[in-house]
Amino acid sequence: MKLKLGIPKGSLENATIDIFRRAGFQITTSSRSYFPSIDDPEIECMLIRAQEMARYVEDGILDAGLTGRDWIEENGSDVVALADLIYSRASFSKVRWVLAVPESSPVQSVKDLQGKIIATELVGATKRYLARNGVEAKVEFSWGATEVKPPVLADAIVEVTETGSSLRANRLRIVETVLESNTQLIANKESYKDNWKQRKLADIKLLLDGAIAALGKVGLMLNVEKSNLPQILALLPALKNPTISQLSDGNWVAVNTILEELTVRNLIPRLKEAGAQGIVEYPLNKIVN
Repeated sequence: MKLKLGIPKGSLENATIDIFRRAGFQITTSSRSYFPSIDDPEIECMLIRAQEMARYVEDGILDAGLTGRDWIEENGSDVVALADLIYSRASFSKVRWVLAVPESSPVQSVKDLQGKIIATELVGATKRYLARNGVEAKVEFSWGATEVKPPVLADAIVEVTETGSSLRANRLRIVETVLESNTQLIANKESYKDNWKQRKLADIKLLLDGAIAALGKVGLMLNVEKSNLPQILALLPALKNPTISQLSDGNWVAVNTILEELTVRNLIPRLKEAGAQGIVEYPLNKIVN
């Protein structure tokens, strides 16, 4: 038996393959094939656009897949959401679909777009957003380059953003957030009733969650005399209390902890000043709680 798993093709592709690598799965893609190889004989991968993933999972063409919550909502797909995986192509955070207008536009809220034209790739969700706000406007599907359409081809756009830099570069101003989104691991309802597939997906979820929990974190090991241990512990902002182990020399202990990677460059010199020796920083692939 094999699990048919959809990997999102496009902007999320590289980030997804990297997360799977951290989770322990080696996925190899080819520009000529939509069927990447994976070093797990129980999984069969297929590259599918994130926009279409939920539909193929719902229809049972795929047992499971990874796609954005935005596209699940856009398609109104009836699938099992197994995990929220907070990563994107540029960061470890959620993305936003925002309503944006030219900097010179008088529009201050969605209410000001009554009777106007809005361009977006997220047509269904945008229409539902307008309906919730009691606004009637024309929503046009955008085939790309949405940021350049206002003010000539549209009065406003609904576009996805992580940092807002592309919108600012095109002299657009964010008015409101339409919805937030993140990658989700989803499954077909019938497939998830199969005990083998359910357990396989539970294993994948556990490993992916562990890989994401380790993003931006490193391990740190050091040795310290017991007399200096209080000063060392005062410096360490650990996820939990650090692990302390007795060394063969009864006056010394080893300290092992997990830290945010960005803090380590400032922390190591302070640890050295406080008496730490043999300081080792090492990368982490997974943190499983």
